[in-house]
Amino acid sequence: MSGSEPAYIRALKNGTLRKSMETARHRLRSCTLCPRKCGVDRKAGQIGTCQTGADAQVSSCTPHFGEESPLAGTRGSGTIFFTHCNLLCQFCQNYEISHLGHGQVASTEQLADMMLRLQDAGCHNINLVTPSHVIPMILSAVETAAVKGLDVPLVYNTSAYDRVTSLKLLDGVVDIYMPDFKFWDSRVAEITCQAPDYPAVARKALREMHRQVGDLIIDASGLARKGLLIRHLVLPGGLAGSRKIMRFIARKISPNSYVNIMAQYRPCGTASQIEGLSAFLSKKEYQEALRAAGEEGLTRLDMPERFF
Repeated sequence: MSGSEPAYIRALKNGTLRKSMETARHRLRSCTLCPRKCGVDRKAGQIGTCQTGADAQVSSCTPHFGEESPLAGTRGSGTIFFTHCNLLCQFCQNYEISHLGHGQVASTEQLADMMLRLQDAGCHNINLVTPSHVIPMILSAVETAAVKGLDVPLVYNTSAYDRVTSLKLLDGVVDIYMPDFKFWDSRVAEITCQAPDYPAVARKALREMHRQVGDLIIDASGLARKGLLIRHLVLPGGLAGSRKIMRFIARKISPNSYVNIMAQYRPCGTASQIEGLSAFLSKKEYQEALRAAGEEGLTRLDMPERFF
């Protein structure tokens, strides 16, 4: 791999990766990995909100060319889509995976092999999608894969419904954090995800992620090497609170934050049952969110072509 050594290689060498893995595995005994804090014994087969026991489940493993250009590059981002979710947005565009559980159980060895196959296929990074409920399994697989030669950046692709105590287990392991700050209003988070604490949790999570990796660093070839890349899906009717989120990012995280303001909302899942979410996003609403980001001081915006 060109460029600097991934963080997890150093963590493997100095023993912190093994320590974090063992701590994370222990927390499965009475699971409080995510803000749901279900307290179930996942190692004994009990399941909580995430419907996942002691082994991760995976729905797909493939090079992905639809991610932000610093991740997708020319050979794709190596995405591993984990089945189930700890947030469970009613409008999830991967509803069959997150809510209905489409996927198969994957052992540590199988997860590690997926990572290595994606690297062998030329992918620029390993992109862990919906990882919050399977942190112990990820750490185990990264250790196994790193011993066998994994050496591309590790991307933690999350809803931002992450506890700081769990994110600290990833300090020095994850190279790129890619959270989606979804809602500013706790009422909207309660209606859509039954998680009224989401806004407060996400704010703390983004601060911790930025503390660990800083602003996004893009190398001379245009590829992300390390840092924070923030996503925000604009919702119809201003339900996401886009301006307040942009203001928070600029003032409390960094005005140099790399932000992808996304326009692809559509009423998936059971969104049609929620007032205000049965409509598609309009071009005007998206442009208002872009304008808000600029007015709040954000200039590093990912700008792929948009369709309405």
